[in-house]
Amino acid sequence: MIDRVKIKQLAPGVKLPARATPGSAGYDIAACIEEDVVIAPGETQMIGAGFAIALPAGHVAYIYARSGLGITYGIVPANCVGVIDADYRGQVIVGLKNTSGRPFTVRNGDRIAQMVISRVESPELVLSDELDETPRGGGGFGSTGEGTK
Repeated sequence: MIDRVKIKQLAPGVKLPARATPGSAGYDIAACIEEDVVIAPGETQMIGAGFAIALPAGHVAYIYARSGLGITYGIVPANCVGVIDADYRGQVIVGLKNTSGRPFTVRNGDRIAQMVISRVESPELVLSDELDETPRGGGGFGSTGEGTK
């Protein structure tokens, strides 16, 4: 387990990532922008967060939607889940996509996403002619049943 992760403030007055409650898994990420950014319906905009992070080897930070933005306004990460690798030291930037039918304005300091830090496994991938058998086998989408039936 890691106790501390270094972050670097890249501009004065940046809202640094913070958990809303002690039980929160994610750290809220705020926009660090000089001017408001309007995201038109169907459009994607890159929004800087004003900080860099030094994740230790064996860890990753995932960028997820904030449920209020996604459900209420249709504002979600453009790539569904962002990935910040342990060796990246540049500014954290969130690509936001407007999936709604109305424009959405992002203002400096607005909470735009959440970041979850996790351990990551990176095993060697080994080419094989055969894979272990399982009851599911090659069954794909819907193969284990529909809904709650």
